[in-house]
Amino acid sequence: MKEVFGYTSSYLTRDEKPWFPVMGEMHYSRYRESFWEESLRKMKAGGVSIVSSYVIWIHHEETEGVFDFSGCRDLGRFVSLCKKVGLYVFLRIGPWAHGEVRNGGFPDWVVRLGEEGVLLRSNDERYLQKVERYWKQVFSQVKGQMHEDGGPVIGIQIENEYGHVGGLRGEAGEAHMRTLTALAKRIGFRTPLYTATGWGGACIGDLLPVMGGYCDAPWDRSIDRLAPNANFVFSHLRNDALIANDHHTEDALTFDESRFPYLTAELGGGLQVTSHRRPVASGADVGAMSLVKLGSGAALLGYYMYHGGSNPQGRLSTLQESTATGYLNDLPEINYDFNAPLRQYGTISDAYREIRLLACFLKDFGEDLAALPAAIRPADVRPDDLHTLRCACRHDGTHGYVFFNNYQRLYPMERHENVELEGICEGGPVRFPPMEIDDGRYGFFPYRMRLGDTVLRFALATPLCRLRGRAEDWWVFYGDWAPQFCWEGKAQERILHLSRKDALNACKTGPFGTDPQEYLLLSEDFAWEENGRIFVTGGPHTSVRTFPALPEERLPGFVKSGEEGRFTVYERTVAEDGARAEVRPVCCDGKKAVYEITISYAESLRGTEQNSLPAEGRDTLLCLSYAGDRMAVYLGETKINDHFYTGQEVPISLRYFDFPQKLRVEVEPLLEGAPVYLEKYPAFENGAACRLEKIRVQELYW
Repeated sequence: MKEVFGYTSSYLTRDEKPWFPVMGEMHYSRYRESFWEESLRKMKAGGVSIVSSYVIWIHHEETEGVFDFSGCRDLGRFVSLCKKVGLYVFLRIGPWAHGEVRNGGFPDWVVRLGEEGVLLRSNDERYLQKVERYWKQVFSQVKGQMHEDGGPVIGIQIENEYGHVGGLRGEAGEAHMRTLTALAKRIGFRTPLYTATGWGGACIGDLLPVMGGYCDAPWDRSIDRLAPNANFVFSHLRNDALIANDHHTEDALTFDESRFPYLTAELGGGLQVTSHRRPVASGADVGAMSLVKLGSGAALLGYYMYHGGSNPQGRLSTLQESTATGYLNDLPEINYDFNAPLRQYGTISDAYREIRLLACFLKDFGEDLAALPAAIRPADVRPDDLHTLRCACRHDGTHGYVFFNNYQRLYPMERHENVELEGICEGGPVRFPPMEIDDGRYGFFPYRMRLGDTVLRFALATPLCRLRGRAEDWWVFYGDWAPQFCWEGKAQERILHLSRKDALNACKTGPFGTDPQEYLLLSEDFAWEENGRIFVTGGPHTSVRTFPALPEERLPGFVKSGEEGRFTVYERTVAEDGARAEVRPVCCDGKKAVYEITISYAESLRGTEQNSLPAEGRDTLLCLSYAGDRMAVYLGETKINDHFYTGQEVPISLRYFDFPQKLRVEVEPLLEGAPVYLEKYPAFENGAACRLEKIRVQELYW
């Protein structure tokens, strides 16, 4: 029986119950198709329920009338894999996308139509004919994959930032959005949900508006540190005035917010740097911002990007956004890492762990949270107020959750002692025990929360998940304060309390087949389920902990090594016979520093007979540290990656390029005083920085 999706004015619904999913953006055409399934499983293990993706016109019809849906452009295969893995899909079909793509995703020939008098992004029939032809080709790739056919596609986004970044405004803009929606439905894109980006005065054409929020603005024209960011303050305001403020800033919205749930589709899972502005989003930036959106009443956490990638090779041009194509920003030609939870080559970042904390909670308790309205306390805190503790409460008068945030990106917050949080409740507040909240701390606590047949009055601990068992359930909490669980009536005995560090490494898995048991697994890297087995990414020596004990056949390559509290410990050891890399300077003429890197691989990266791994269950990362303005990496004469300097180490997956033996690295100089915003500057020599400083080889196994 097919699920039924919909929405109320407060939340999304699934089978007529409140539903609070997590959505993550991954661009299939920006990632090697060989590794799609692996990455989708990593996304699911991170708590993502919905994969969203632009269908980028220039990636599929670079030459008019010549369509390409092969290789990394194979949309149909990508959607089929989403269904196989168990993920829903939102397709963002444009026709205009932005997405830091050349021409905002329009092929050059479409741009030329505009130069010849066709009014693009309008109801001009000459434009709509081209859109219809393109969309029909797209639909032919996903026919049978719509939700009504039993497929995973439950949502369609029409256009992007329409009326905010280009397009018409007012009634003409609304009419165009309605025309596009009708066209999409007529072609066959029929799904339960249709969305439009709603920020900045954009037109929504009667569709479900989705909002965004970024912790910084790489597109901003400033090369200085920006003012304190409003996305770290609890607020009923849904609009982020920073988004696309290089075009214009519009605080007013075109729709009545009371009619729609507060849905986000573009919370920054990271930031994509530009040539002139290179902020680096940390895991804490993403975690605190997400927490604030939850406390402010959000009913969907949607991240852009959740998975980084690389621009595919164009046949006629590079496909990146640049000033050469009339845009305001220059971006890397290839690199679309975004410092995302899953980075350019599918490696883990701290943002993945932070999002997973909230996603795990929402998986088990989101039905409850989604239906609770938000109360902001105090209601008038400004982003530049670095003294007041920021708080909110989501409640229904009988129970709820208290949120607090003492984090503001790049700005220290005042430390607070003897804080007594209060949960709003009929008949009087529920008061929490006094606590200290240092600069940089954020979180939420429940009050009057039902756990099975018991009621938790309060605790200085955050719920993570519920572990359903064969005979009994366990309830998992985390935090670094003494939890002080207080019960109404009898206490719940089956409580597992983790430190926040352990919780950041925690993921839930199971049940397997007919066994109803769910397990908590602690791993410092990825752990994902595939065909009843858990694959864990790690180095030559890797350990994981599970509660309860996990049958060893579920953990290929691992053996039980002992107990640690309530957890069972498993270890895997493989032979340390990985790759080696040698660097040879080629030239340094003041304009460029060039290096040749030779990589040698062991004949076998298999482990011992007891702990052997399949040959494909490995990757070798070549991690580059450099000082300069930018770096390019070549395989032969082909540029395979480029990077704008941020002070971060740059990982290159050698598996992604079929384990090459030689690479060439070129570094261009950064001049002291250059008009570039950086959070971390290199050491300058004679007024410039231009060098490869260090290489490191890291082996990953699973």
